[in-house]
Amino acid sequence: MRTLWLPAMLAGTMLAGDAAAQGAPHTYTLKATPQTVAWGNYNAAATPVLHIHSGDTVIFDTLLTNSPTGLERNGVPPDQVEQSLRDVFDHVTDRGPGGHILTGPVFIEGAEPGDVLEIHIKRISLAIPYAYNGFRYGAGLLTDEFPYAKTKIIPLDREHMTAQFAPGVVIPLHPFFGSMGVAPPPAFGRYDSTPPTIIGGNMDDKALVAGTTLFLPVHAAGALFQVGDGHAAQGNGEVDITALETSLVGSFQFVLHKGVKAPYPRAETPTSYIAMGFDDDLSNATRKALRNMIDFLVTEKGMTRDDAYMLVSVAGDVEVTELVDRNKGVHVVLRKALFAGK
Repeated sequence: MRTLWLPAMLAGTMLAGDAAAQGAPHTYTLKATPQTVAWGNYNAAATPVLHIHSGDTVIFDTLLTNSPTGLERNGVPPDQVEQSLRDVFDHVTDRGPGGHILTGPVFIEGAEPGDVLEIHIKRISLAIPYAYNGFRYGAGLLTDEFPYAKTKIIPLDREHMTAQFAPGVVIPLHPFFGSMGVAPPPAFGRYDSTPPTIIGGNMDDKALVAGTTLFLPVHAAGALFQVGDGHAAQGNGEVDITALETSLVGSFQFVLHKGVKAPYPRAETPTSYIAMGFDDDLSNATRKALRNMIDFLVTEKGMTRDDAYMLVSVAGDVEVTELVDRNKGVHVVLRKALFAGK
C-alpha cells in the first residue's frame, strides 16, 4: 500500500467531500485571466476563484512571468505572445510583493487548519513553444560577477521534449511548477511569493513533475491553493535566479485528509520519498529537511530516531533545491526500494 506520508493511524481516515458524500468527482478547467490570478502573493484573506471538493481535479492554465514587451524585445514574435499574458499585464494592478503570476486561489471545501492536502500531479504540458532564462543585478548567486541584465529566449521542441539552448547544446525537458502552495496562516498577511516556507510556494523542486504527489499542511480555511512559475527544465540550485521559464498547463487532483497534522511540505515520487526544508541559512534548511525525513521514518516505518538518522546518512541523498529565493531549499530523497522487505 502506498504510504501517504501521514500518521499511520490516520492514513485511512477519509476525507471531507469524498465520492460517497459528494457524488462522482468533477474535473474543472481554470484559465489564467485577470480575474483568476494572484500576482506575487499567497494570502489567507484572498477571494477564491473556484470552489471544489476532495477528489476533484483541476486543469490549470498558467503564465510565465515576463512582460509581453520584454518577450518581444528579446526576440519572441508578437503573435507568439499569449493574449492571456497581455490581458493580465494590462488589467491586473494589484501586484506584489513578489513577482510570480499564480493561478488561483482554489478553495477546497472542508479544508481547515490542521488538515493535510494531498495533491496528485497528474499531467503537465507545455503551453507555448519557447522559454526564457534571465539574470539581473541584485539577484542570482553570482550577481556581483554579472552586474547587468540579460535574457535569452530558448526554443522548445514539444515533439521531442527538448530545448535548443545553443548550437550543439540540447536540454531534455522535464516540466514542473516552481510554485505550488496554499495560503499561510492569517497572521502572515500577504505573504511574498518568492521565499518558500511552510506553505510550499516557490519551492523550485525539479522532482515535482507529473506522477509526483505533494503533501501540504493546511493553514487557512479552504487551503486556497495556487500554482504557477512554470519551468520546462531546471538544474538543482537555479543559480542565476531563473530556470527555463515558460507557460504550462497542469492537471491536479486534490484529496483532503482531515485532522492530520503535518509541520512541513513533503512529496512522494513513484520511486522515492522526499522531505523538504526551507530557511535563509542553508545549514538550517538542511537540518529541517533531515528532521522531516527522520520524523517520517519514525512515524510511518516504525524506526527508532537513532536508526532513522543512521539510515539517512547511509542511504539518503541530501540535495540543494534552490539557492536564490532568500529562503534556500533543501530536500532529502530516500528510495522506496530500501523498504521492499517490509
